Amino acid sequence: MVISCNTGCGKNAVLKRPKTGDALCKECFFWAFEEEIHHTITAAKLFNPGDYVAIAASGGKDSTVLAYVMKLLNERYDYGLKLVLLSIDEGITGYRDDSLETVKRNEQQYGIPLKIMSYEELYGWTMDRIVEKVGRKNNCTFCGVFRRQALDRGATLLKVDKIVTGHNADDIAETVLMNILRGDIARLQRCTAIVTGNEDTIARSKPFKYTYEKEIVMYAYFKKLDYFSTECIYSPNAYRGHARAYLKDLEKIRATAVIDVIHSGECLSVREGVKLPTQSICERCGHVSSQPVCKACVLLEGLNKGRPRLGIGKSSKVQERLGENHKKEVSGKDSQGSNHVPNGVALEGHAEIKSLDF
Repeated sequence: MVISCNTGCGKNAVLKRPKTGDALCKECFFWAFEEEIHHTITAAKLFNPGDYVAIAASGGKDSTVLAYVMKLLNERYDYGLKLVLLSIDEGITGYRDDSLETVKRNEQQYGIPLKIMSYEELYGWTMDRIVEKVGRKNNCTFCGVFRRQALDRGATLLKVDKIVTGHNADDIAETVLMNILRGDIARLQRCTAIVTGNEDTIARSKPFKYTYEKEIVMYAYFKKLDYFSTECIYSPNAYRGHARAYLKDLEKIRATAVIDVIHSGECLSVREGVKLPTQSICERCGHVSSQPVCKACVLLEGLNKGRPRLGIGKSSKVQERLGENHKKEVSGKDSQGSNHVPNGVALEGHAEIKSLDF
């Protein structure tokens, strides 16, 4: 049965939007998809004219569509942005090395320069080697923590003003559910924010905050975009997978479940008197942390000392102890006239991190 496009353009519909239920032709779907993202960007005032913006690019559908749409909207509405692709090579043979080839093609296709940072150059470890040490149960903890910091380091090196990521509505709804299940009210408060960061860090934003994953896939398919679709070989056991499966089950019952969960997360608040961790600066590497020593430094300490499970789970006591040890080390070096890295100063590379004698 042929269905006409709901916009009245006279063309036949090729899809039904999961988000609204509208039957649209390709051209009308493209326009609706792009205009909704433009509205998200302008309503939240994500950018200022002249901003230098790094697009976190993995080669997957989300980041590929993000790069394409950011370039398109920047030109269509004259945002005045300077764009760069920033990719992180985690060192996963047969997955990341292949996806980075896609990013390199995107660099040529979209005319956006590319910068690649690797775990090996930043931390002296690859995910393949980390998995050999920790197994496949907790490897996503290492990867997620290191990748977030690697993006910050890459952005600092490039001297960009903003970072944009391809986190979509499904990703954010899954994160809300995960934080509820873990009882993590600190992260629950900020996980729905469209912009994260503070005055001491480079702001990150999510232009796809209200964009369904299904629509991103359909956009990439009908636009014939070049993206890498293979799942990470280490992710099947990730905790997020359980939240994703639960969300998909909810969506089968109620089509608006994804957006409903996001709105619920936005409306949740913590009662007065509840003490929440405050973000400060890691005493070792100078990056943002809610503890004296950041999670990345704790995990790296465990790897370098042959105790890879050191930072797994609730590690606040470990972080506090490392912070105290670092203060003693710094104090000892000062008394001997040695130089040290002052608090709040970000380190530039792995060699400097190792100089803190992990």
